[in-house]
Amino acid sequence: MRKELILSALVMLLGMGGVQAQMVMDLQGPWDFALGDSAHYDDYVVLPGSLLTNDKGHEVDIHTQWTGSLYDSSYFYNPYMEPYRRKGQMKFPFFLTPEKHYVGNAWYRRYVYIPKEWSDQRITLFLERPHIETTVFVNGREVGHQMSLSVPHRYDVTKFIKKGERNEIAIRVYNGIENVCVGQDSHSVTDQTQGNWNGITGRIELQAQWKKLNIKRVRVTPHIKEGAVTVEVQLENHVDGLRFFPINDYNVSANIKYMNDGKVGKMVRGSTVIAEGSNIKFKFGLGRDVKFWDEFHPNLYRLTVEAGETVYETQFGLREIKAEGRQLYINNRPLFLRGTVENCCFPETGFPPTDEDEWMRIFKKCKEYGLNHVRFHSYCPPEAAFAAADRVGIYLQPEGPSWPNHGVKLRRGQAIDKYLLEESKRIVDEYGHHPSFVMMAAGNEPAGDWVSYCNDWVKQMHEYDSTKVYCGASVGGGWAWDGGSEYHVKGGARGLDWDRKAPSSDDDYYSGIEYPRNYKGTTPNDSPIIAHEQGQWCAFPDFKEIAQYTGVYKARNFEIFRDMLRDNGMEQMAEKFLMASGKLQTLCYKYEIERNLRTKDYAGFQLLGLNDYSGQGTALVGPLNVHWREKGYTTANDWCEFCYPLVLLARFPKFVYTNHEVLRVPVEAYNAFYADLKEVKAAYYITDDTMGVYHGGRFLSHEIPVGKNGELGVVEFPLDSIKQPTKMTLHVKMGNIIKNHWDFWVYPEKTGLCDNEMDDNSKLYVADTLDAHALKVLKKGGTVLLTAAGRVTLGSDVKQSYLPVFWNTSWFKMRPPHTTGAYIEKQHPLFKYGFPTDDWSNLNWWELLNKAQVMNLMELPKDYQSPIQPIDTWHVSRKLGMLVEARVLKGRLLMTTMDITRDLEHRVVARQMRKAILDYMKSDDFQPTLTLTPETISHFFTRQAPAVDMFTNDSPDELKPKIK
Repeated sequence: MRKELILSALVMLLGMGGVQAQMVMDLQGPWDFALGDSAHYDDYVVLPGSLLTNDKGHEVDIHTQWTGSLYDSSYFYNPYMEPYRRKGQMKFPFFLTPEKHYVGNAWYRRYVYIPKEWSDQRITLFLERPHIETTVFVNGREVGHQMSLSVPHRYDVTKFIKKGERNEIAIRVYNGIENVCVGQDSHSVTDQTQGNWNGITGRIELQAQWKKLNIKRVRVTPHIKEGAVTVEVQLENHVDGLRFFPINDYNVSANIKYMNDGKVGKMVRGSTVIAEGSNIKFKFGLGRDVKFWDEFHPNLYRLTVEAGETVYETQFGLREIKAEGRQLYINNRPLFLRGTVENCCFPETGFPPTDEDEWMRIFKKCKEYGLNHVRFHSYCPPEAAFAAADRVGIYLQPEGPSWPNHGVKLRRGQAIDKYLLEESKRIVDEYGHHPSFVMMAAGNEPAGDWVSYCNDWVKQMHEYDSTKVYCGASVGGGWAWDGGSEYHVKGGARGLDWDRKAPSSDDDYYSGIEYPRNYKGTTPNDSPIIAHEQGQWCAFPDFKEIAQYTGVYKARNFEIFRDMLRDNGMEQMAEKFLMASGKLQTLCYKYEIERNLRTKDYAGFQLLGLNDYSGQGTALVGPLNVHWREKGYTTANDWCEFCYPLVLLARFPKFVYTNHEVLRVPVEAYNAFYADLKEVKAAYYITDDTMGVYHGGRFLSHEIPVGKNGELGVVEFPLDSIKQPTKMTLHVKMGNIIKNHWDFWVYPEKTGLCDNEMDDNSKLYVADTLDAHALKVLKKGGTVLLTAAGRVTLGSDVKQSYLPVFWNTSWFKMRPPHTTGAYIEKQHPLFKYGFPTDDWSNLNWWELLNKAQVMNLMELPKDYQSPIQPIDTWHVSRKLGMLVEARVLKGRLLMTTMDITRDLEHRVVARQMRKAILDYMKSDDFQPTLTLTPETISHFFTRQAPAVDMFTNDSPDELKPKIK
């Protein structure tokens, strides 16, 4: 038996949330431990923590019953994956791999000495962030059972404790999900995110308060117009089991102090306006110098309530949020949300942090990238997150810890119906005083009779606490319209439609929010809409990130993807693929966010997300990795050009011009600051890649009201002075901080191409397949260009669009597109011949890449890389190319799947690429080093690549995925 740790101290907990002055016995440290249904203690763990942080549980293998859905079972029978299925070497491609896993009962026991001085105290066992169900025993007697996923579990153990003696405290924790019934993919429980862990990860304490009276609940209601606040105090009497009593028997008072950078300001005392039964309401007028709370001014006050010997203290902010028409308002000022989804991915521990510093780091990073809002996907964070958001100025949307889909449905007689409403009220009771807690949804993408359920949920929650706005559920575009929501988080009006038309920046989403998808009204929508899970553009994995996983979860998925890249002869391309795909990802986010900001009446957006999501097939959708760290291809300064309270916007009708045209681009400003902008001055200038300035000017706008997009002026510039193909950039600046830029390209109106491009002396033959004449030319040492667009079969299974992979190909069953942009070997001599390019697929490549065929280079030498190399999904990593050059027989051959033949009169970029290829092939620079046989070239037109065997369930029974 280890020596008992006896702690007893009088403390005042003033930190994160509303707490009462009390004597506290901290129970963190070693606990006796037992696994299973019976409490046979033969081990120990350290709490706070989980079984994973204590290296307890069962070793993972292919039979592990994961909590969550899998849509791709190929891992369980694909021969390539066999080494990763071996026990002791387990690597999982769909989410991070823990060393251990356990679902079931676990027992935790501790002996404590309770001082005699606590004899007249009410004693509470406080458990912050247990997972999921707890049953508490004191001295062998059962105290009770709780199963909140969101708030601390509190047990009144007064009558079970022996004062002045040693006491046994035992806690049984069960982490099965069938009783809470929230759904296996809910981020509160699933192995796709934090993991379905067992343990207690926050404060573990015995708390002693004055026995006669306890403050059960405090509700803070601001009144912005009056500069006042109402504080409702609900009291509880614990003498002889009495709950109600005459208020006058006790001295109850309250005061408020303004907190300025941690310093206490002048005290304001409240006056009692209602005293009835166990409820008291105080009214505070905060004076002429009242300080409101918002993202720009995170002003906080400290509230102190005294009831007899009981003292309660908390921080709060004076703010009011409401929805009117399609607009959200904060303190009567228009509010636009620029948010991200926080998916509960914390690979070092496997659970969300309960310390304020870590949340401060995360929220400061969000602010650094121009965001002001965070949605918590199907879970509610700990107290520390709300406290940090209060200080930083971040608007939070916690959710009921539920994704009631994939087996769990609303209003189908399941336990979720009752649990979700009760849990939502517990969340409001526990964290509702935080000013950052401005909005709430019941959960994510529900199934069943969810509209009627969620409409009732919104109504009941508004009646329960009207200081927030409520959304029935965060849903995609295919979900029905829930008219009872006060605001909507809904997909549909999001994304880029560049798979169907050439890129531009003069469109918006207005038609999608005026009559949203599945909207059944006869008049236009009149409620705020926030874009649901916007973006989801993927980048290639950053294998340097593997070393950052030093905790309980390891990036074994990244190790598999790295092996695939190596085995397919592209190990040296990893960093190039990361940077090329990352720059395309950033471009897609830029133009999607700007499209949202251009849209009249859109209330904002929620990205999915600013950082990567490590589950559901591995969704590398963030410019930051899962640890909230930069990957190297963009910076906060870059990002804030298009995501900030003030953003300059340019309405380009297109990005490719000829030098016979005139550039005309309207420029405007998005204003989501806290005040109108007066006398707005802006400057613009146009440069080329050398930063040579071609044109410039100034704008002046007299006023841009907050909540409005204001027109600044029109950039007009004749392009006839640009004689060579050139990448140009429009820069617009407002002062030294607010700036934005847009690339566009100018090509000659005439290229010099004619119908008869080849003469006999050139010995250059153009064909669309390796026909007999092409072989004859090659045998004689001539040159052949194969324009094979639409004709290859070896690679035809890969579907490419200009836009990158959405989420990932595993979770969506290999739904196209399959590529994440392309790496362009910028130094290749081809690009000296009049085709300006970056080393990634910038907008000028749209015409050549969108829906274009690729070649599978599986039969080429392993070390060969195409100079135009589409980047395949990391779940397969086929070596792809759109241009191959080789010596064949005695001649030289260049083959491309870019369409450089069709409609060149209107396809300016394709026309320029054709000219560049022809000029290159006629030059001395065309000296292929690769040698191929005619048969290898022919195989591109006759052979098929092996099928990618994913997402089927015809594997042997013993290898079928085990999902609980």
